[in-house]
Amino acid sequence: MIISVWVTASSFLFINGIAFLIPALAARGMSLTEASLLSSMPSWGMVATLVLWGYVLDRVGERIVLTAGSALTAAATYAAASVDSPVWTSVYLFLGGMAAASCNTAGGRLVSGWFPPHQRGLAMGIRQTAQPLGIAVGALVIPELAERGPRAGLMFPAAVCAVAALASAIGITNPPRKSRKTATAQELANPYRGSYTLWRIHAVGGLLMMPQAVTVTFMLVWLMDDHGWSVAAAGGMVTISQLLGAAGRIMVGRWSDRVGSRMRPVRIIAITTASALFLLAFVDNHHGWSSEVPLMIAVSVFAVLDNGLEATAITEFAGPFWSGRALGVQNTTQRLIAAAAPPLFGALIAAAAYPRAWALCGLFPLAAVPLVPVRLVPPGLEAKERPRPDRRLRW
Repeated sequence: MIISVWVTASSFLFINGIAFLIPALAARGMSLTEASLLSSMPSWGMVATLVLWGYVLDRVGERIVLTAGSALTAAATYAAASVDSPVWTSVYLFLGGMAAASCNTAGGRLVSGWFPPHQRGLAMGIRQTAQPLGIAVGALVIPELAERGPRAGLMFPAAVCAVAALASAIGITNPPRKSRKTATAQELANPYRGSYTLWRIHAVGGLLMMPQAVTVTFMLVWLMDDHGWSVAAAGGMVTISQLLGAAGRIMVGRWSDRVGSRMRPVRIIAITTASALFLLAFVDNHHGWSSEVPLMIAVSVFAVLDNGLEATAITEFAGPFWSGRALGVQNTTQRLIAAAAPPLFGALIAAAAYPRAWALCGLFPLAAVPLVPVRLVPPGLEAKERPRPDRRLRW
């Protein structure tokens, strides 16, 4: 569990940490739109290989995938830090995203494979703290390092990913699973045939990724440009919001175990996120209100709560022989949104200011609400193994 969290956190430190270079890049004459496009390169790289890594994962297991992916991410990040050309930096960041896609898929399936259904939501919630923790560390460290130059900011995730590769090689053990020869026809069956459930989860995950990508990319620069915060203060606030998001992921994972459903909480999260974004748009349009920053923190927390629930639902529904590819499709959908969000919203903010951007962003979680498959029943689980409401904990 600890190594899985570390490896996944290191990959998201790289994937999302480039956004924290935007102030440094802007200080060197790069426009907000150009810097936002550069920050999206890791996500575009992930889109290209998530399904491929999922296929490899279904064949060779988690240990090899996590080790190779972290090592290649470290090499690509170091290469990006070693060139001065924005074009070559973009190329290496894209290649790093292709490698980092391995950790996004394999880390979740590793945790899911080691825990029984009635504990899986909590376990996956703990594992999913890796993303906000990685972003939190990046927000705390990278802007300060980047004041010496973008190269210094990039060397930090390169070193962290290198250590993660070593930890994976030494400490990861693949969970026990049936071989394909002993599996039943039902376990080997394609879960996409005869059901739209997985496609609905993919659509929901993609729509709910937009608020996450937008807040991660622009919260720092919004605090600095619109509110006059220093780099250190803005980075610290982003770190606090991500740590709150990490705690929230654990709570909603336990919540899903308690109510016996992964997707019912997702619908509530979608409604809450949309409402918070619309309120933020209204408040931010009336400058001087003291609630702007707390609302932004709330949005950034709500926006990261759903990922672990969706990943757990997918692993349960798809089964051990399809979950790698299914998670690859899920993550591809999410990273397409995450890659498109920075340049699109960067251009929108430059043309129409932040309040309109927050309002437009709120439409995405609102559109996800009717798509959530709240009556999800994993077909591969016997009745006694299905997640059941747990009445022991009440909070």
